[in-house]
Order: sequence, then structure tokens, then C-alpha cells
Amino acid sequence: MRIIIFGNHCRLVLGTVLGILICIAASGPARAGMADAVKAQTLPNGLRVLVLENHKAPLATFNVFYRVGSRNEQFGKTGLSHLCEHLMFKGTKKLGPEEFSQIIQQNGGEDNAFTESDFTDYFETINKDHLDVPITLEADRMANFEPKEFDKEKHVVLEERRMRTEDNPEDALDEMVRSQAYVAHPYHWPVIGWFHDVDGLTLADAMAYHKIYYSPQNALIVAVGDFDSDQVLKLISEAFAGIKNGPKPPPLTDLEPPQTGTRRVELQHAANLPAFEEAYHVPNISSPDSFPLEVASEILSDGQSSRLYKKLVVEKQMVVDIGAGYDMTSFDPGLFVVSAQMRPGVTAANTQVEIEKELAAMRDAPVGAEELQKAKNLEQAQFVYGQDSVMREAEMLGVYEMLGDYHLVDKYLDGIDKVTAADVQRVMKTYMVASNMTEGVLVPTGVLPHGNGGLSGGELR
Repeated sequence: MRIIIFGNHCRLVLGTVLGILICIAASGPARAGMADAVKAQTLPNGLRVLVLENHKAPLATFNVFYRVGSRNEQFGKTGLSHLCEHLMFKGTKKLGPEEFSQIIQQNGGEDNAFTESDFTDYFETINKDHLDVPITLEADRMANFEPKEFDKEKHVVLEERRMRTEDNPEDALDEMVRSQAYVAHPYHWPVIGWFHDVDGLTLADAMAYHKIYYSPQNALIVAVGDFDSDQVLKLISEAFAGIKNGPKPPPLTDLEPPQTGTRRVELQHAANLPAFEEAYHVPNISSPDSFPLEVASEILSDGQSSRLYKKLVVEKQMVVDIGAGYDMTSFDPGLFVVSAQMRPGVTAANTQVEIEKELAAMRDAPVGAEELQKAKNLEQAQFVYGQDSVMREAEMLGVYEMLGDYHLVDKYLDGIDKVTAADVQRVMKTYMVASNMTEGVLVPTGVLPHGNGGLSGGELR
């Protein structure tokens, strides 16, 4: 799974996503029983609240998730979720542009936000004694959204798109592959939106969008930290319970039809190295196949002893970088992506032949017991280590709650543990086949200007 975070206030998932790479699945959830310590309540206006005490350090994190991302947009209005996220920092009826962040910093805290295909998350990390500050501020911008400097901020987003996509060949290729892999579902367009759509967005568009999606009934609050949970629940209720709801968000009914043949695209772009990407349609966490797919991605590309790295980087020396990623926590069925950058003189066709040999080997025979256990150990270790951070705990609880139930976080370790070699072989034979693949090839047309190119990896805000 890969969730890529980047942008001014945002996490764009151009490989929904994730930069800070927050892999909810591959760097998974928590120690067994984390959810048991959560205190949950739903306010009269429908706002869901989860609070978890963590006394490892005198810190607290406060997250407000909104169930809105690029999947909720419409043709012609793509990028509106991401633009709204930027505008949330540009003022309310009470605060001026960037004043929210300034107040958080004055109280010794940090704040940021990110937008994904499926949701948007605003968060602050602060000393436990000042948690009331972000609670008050977040309630204000939920209820009193009134951004200033709209045209200026839209220009920032357009420049971000130029830098992150138009001037970045690997991300441009990923965007093209995904737009071909999805023909009906809104995962078709990128989180940042198409340039011409963003350019046409208006302040009225943003205000109307906020009214629908930024209301208590469509939000989730998760607080984790060194505090008394009952006191924090009381503070949250006092700040948010009086906020009224806007119109109910419309349901998302678009379904992606099954793919029935290989799709191919070619991107000609200035680049330092040729590259390619293969994407296969796969189910999300609602399917029992999600855990074997997680393990399969680990076997293929996690670490120097993984199959693809060992074969193509070490032995064949055909590529400088290769990876396989899968996001089991996407709200709708997603993609299993294999991508690589070739060495100079190495063709995509020859590299793809070698990758297909590795995929075929996993389809044709079960992985060995030792290799399987190693992959499961790595998945589970990454999952557990992720809980050293209060921010990570809040992120996991929030995502799983939006998927249906935060208790799912405690089922991850057991789900990985139950995966068998036969399970891995089955999902490889089911999904990693040519008729289910969209492939894209990057053909360099010249050398990139200094400083451009390479995977964006991303940073927050």
C-alpha cells in the first residue's frame, strides 16, 4: 500500500496513497487491543468522536477528518477537495489568512493537513496542556469558513500541479496510467485535479462544496495523547455540538466495470531515465484477498532481499529503483502498482519481461514457508512500530472508522498472520494477469533541467 503525501497543505495520492509515506496497511495498525482503550461518542449533530489516552509523552494530537476527497468530485470540477483544503488555512469570519497556524505555533504546536482520493485530514500536534486551542480553532473553521485571497491560493495550487506533475515525469506517468485504469470511477482523475478544471474553479464553488462536505455529519474527530479522555470529550462537545449541518452529501454510486484486456499508454516527456508502471485492479479491505495482497507486495518489493529488487537491481542490474505498492484501505477497490526506473540503455520491454517472469513464478508455485513468514513478520513489525507515534495512532483509528469501524485496527495483525502460501498464489493468479493490467511507459525526450524529476516523495504543507 502506498499513500503519498505532498503539496502545500496536502497529501495527494497519486498512487492511492502517502512524501511522508503513510502506509496504513503496509505499515499497518496497532498492538492488539488498541481499540479497546478508545472512548467513542456521537454528538447530536452526527459528529463522531474517538479519544484515546497515550501517556508516553506530554503531547496530544487532534485530527478532524472529513469524508471528502477527489472521489466526491464531478467532471469539470476536479481538484476542488484539494483547493478547499488550502482555503481552510486562508481565514474564517473571525481569523485572517494563516492566523490559524500562527496561533498554533504561538502555543508551541504544529499543524498541517492533507487531501486524498477518499478523505481530507486536518491535524495539530501540541502540548497536552494546550489541546483546547486546536479544538476551538477547528470548530471555528468548520462553522465559519470564509477564505480570503482566493485567486492567490488557486495560483499556488496551479503552480503546485506544474511542479509536482507537469515537471515530474514519474508522477505524470502515474497520473496517465490511473486515468486509463479507471474509466468510470472518479479515481480516474488525480487528487490535485486537472489543470484546466482547477483554473476554472471559483470561490462560489468552494463555498458550496464546504457547505455540503464540511459539516458535523460528514466529519470525524480523533484525539490521541497524554490527557484525560473524559475531559477532552467534554471540550470537544462544548466546541462542536452547536454546529449545524449543511445538506447531506450525495451518495457515490459510480462503479468501475471489470477490465477485460490490457490497456497501454505511452508518455513522451523530458526525463533522466526511462520508466514504466503496471497497475492491476484489486479489492480493498472489504475482501479477504486484501491481506494476501499485502503479503504479496512485501514478497515482491520490500527490501533488498525481495524478489523484484534482488532480480532486477542486484542480479540483472536493469533498474535503479523498483517497487510494488497496494492500498488496502482505499474506500473503493484500488490498484496494485508495480513501477521501475530503468538504467540507461535498458528498455521498458526487456524489463517488463523480467518482471513478468517473477509474477508468473508466484502464480505458478506457492512461495516457500520461510519467505512467507519473513514477509509476514516484516508487515507485522512495521504495523506495530507505527504505534510509537500519537499521530500514527490517530491516523489509523480515523481511517478504519471511516471504513466502517475503528475496531478493525485490531484485526490487522491476525489478518496477516492467517495468510497462507496458497492465499498468495491465489491472488496472484486472480489479479496479476494481463487482461487486468494497465501499463504505461515513459519515453525520455531529453534531459530534465537540474532539480526536476525523480519521485516527488512529498512533504506536508
